[in-house]
Amino acid sequence: MTNQPYGGGYGYGAQEPPRTPYQQPQSQPQAWPGQGYDDPYADQQHTQQWQGQTWETQMQPPVAAAEETSYLPPQGVAPVAPVHIPEPAPVAAAEPEPEYGPATLAGNARITDAQRARAEGRSPVIEPGMQPAVLTAVLGLLLAGGAALGTYALLVPLVVLQGVTAAGWFRLNGMWPARQGIALGFLGALVADAAMLLSDRSPGVILGTLGVWVLLSLVLQLRSHADPDERMYGLMATVVAAALAIAAGGYLAADSDAVVVGAVAVAAATVVRALPVATAASVVIALAAAAGAGYAVGGMTSDGALLGAGAAVCALIGHRAASYDYPSRFVHFTAGVALPLAAAGPVVYTLGRMFG
Repeated sequence: MTNQPYGGGYGYGAQEPPRTPYQQPQSQPQAWPGQGYDDPYADQQHTQQWQGQTWETQMQPPVAAAEETSYLPPQGVAPVAPVHIPEPAPVAAAEPEPEYGPATLAGNARITDAQRARAEGRSPVIEPGMQPAVLTAVLGLLLAGGAALGTYALLVPLVVLQGVTAAGWFRLNGMWPARQGIALGFLGALVADAAMLLSDRSPGVILGTLGVWVLLSLVLQLRSHADPDERMYGLMATVVAAALAIAAGGYLAADSDAVVVGAVAVAAATVVRALPVATAASVVIALAAAAGAGYAVGGMTSDGALLGAGAAVCALIGHRAASYDYPSRFVHFTAGVALPLAAAGPVVYTLGRMFG
């Protein structure tokens, strides 16, 4: 077998000469600059030329206009017509939905009728209505009937009137439950009634009791730990509630005939005032009705008519006070019922003494 020189090619089945230990295969020497090694593959090297397309900008075609690149339907196919969706028929204008305030965790956050009335430029004052007026008339007739029967018969509806007056005034001023103030005002009315019964219905007892109760109300508010403004509001509400409840005791101090005339006149004026008539017209008609009721009940005399008209004026003032700033339904059935009668108590006593 003929030996091939090392580094030559081997045919099929040829074996590579055995290597000595630690013998590495020889590699081609690298040609360094300035060295004279011959490159056996130099004749096989040639310059490569790129045959594909390049990214030269000179070879790129100009960009077509937007109109040319827009989508065109295939030729020979009819374009699909856009589907027309009919618009819903306009809904008839409905009543505007009530506006509500932001939700809170403290309770009902709906906007009140008074706030809506202010926002719309209307008056927020809403009158109690016919039902409280009927209750006022019933209570007034009870006072008139009690006065005709006797002092102690008059005392029962009077105590009811004084209690409702104290509770209604506190709620009318936005203070609720305010149990201490209501109890204090009602207690002052009871003390004044008891003192009048013991003193043979002396009207001076009313003024004395009222002065004492003003001091008690002041002491009660001084012991309160509320804010100064809140204590001032509580003091004023307590004093006025006690004053109204005690002043209603004028029915007990007045002559029985005057009580009958005044209570009936207040009942007539309150019911007429609640009729669905314009405010100015209803006031005039209510005064005329009260004067007529006083004239009829007072023995067909002008004194009875004047007493009835005077009591009606105070009753309408109390009715207006109970309508202030859209009070709640509870206020309508407490202050709206009691204030017309309570406000007329001192006038019934005064005019009864004048015409008696």
